[in-house]
Amino acid sequence: MTTEKIRVGLVDDMQLMRSGLAMVIDSLDDMTVVMEAEDGRQAIERLQSTPVDVLVMDVRMEGMNGLEATRIITAEHPPTGVSPKVIILTTFDEDEYVMEAIDAGASGFLVKDAPTESMIEAIRTVHRGDGVIAPSTTKRLIDRIAAESLRSSQTRPELLEPLTEREREVLYLIARGLSNLEIAAELYVAEATVKTHVGRIFTKLGARDRVQAVVLAYEAGLVKPGQSAS
Repeated sequence: MTTEKIRVGLVDDMQLMRSGLAMVIDSLDDMTVVMEAEDGRQAIERLQSTPVDVLVMDVRMEGMNGLEATRIITAEHPPTGVSPKVIILTTFDEDEYVMEAIDAGASGFLVKDAPTESMIEAIRTVHRGDGVIAPSTTKRLIDRIAAESLRSSQTRPELLEPLTEREREVLYLIARGLSNLEIAAELYVAEATVKTHVGRIFTKLGARDRVQAVVLAYEAGLVKPGQSAS
């Protein structure tokens, strides 16, 4: 039985970076590079005719940068009918880039010096509908989201009104950093059941992925500072 490969797009102004990553991706059985671009504007143009599932985008490029391009790409519905999910790459492990990337609609954030295996796994994870943040920034990011929510002191519990009691429980555990497998163990249910709950949570909240769901959990006041996984 054959499965369709994940169609990957690479956007980076360094040809060497694109070539190296493309070589690795094209050697795998489950993904292939279908598009390359040297800046955000060129990526937007090429997405009009080339369907891409996951876009790996550098944050700093000549011309249109990755954050600006991501904001446009995630807001558009390209003629191909495929809206790519975006992983932002940066050489700077700085919180403001993570916040901007999430705000722009990115589903993942990794530093460029992450092992190639981590980048490949990130592509698979984002394609499945989950979010990816570089491990070194995850806890700081969650703490920052919590702090900003507290500063505004404008929690919005009404955001969670569409969720059932069980779905709120699952969202709470997602926001604490638990994987689907860990949530299944915590709630004594099958992992497939958790996946169903997670899908419904995303749909009801209008969340793209786990990362945005965590942001919404904090905004709603479901999770408080200090409750995230360490």
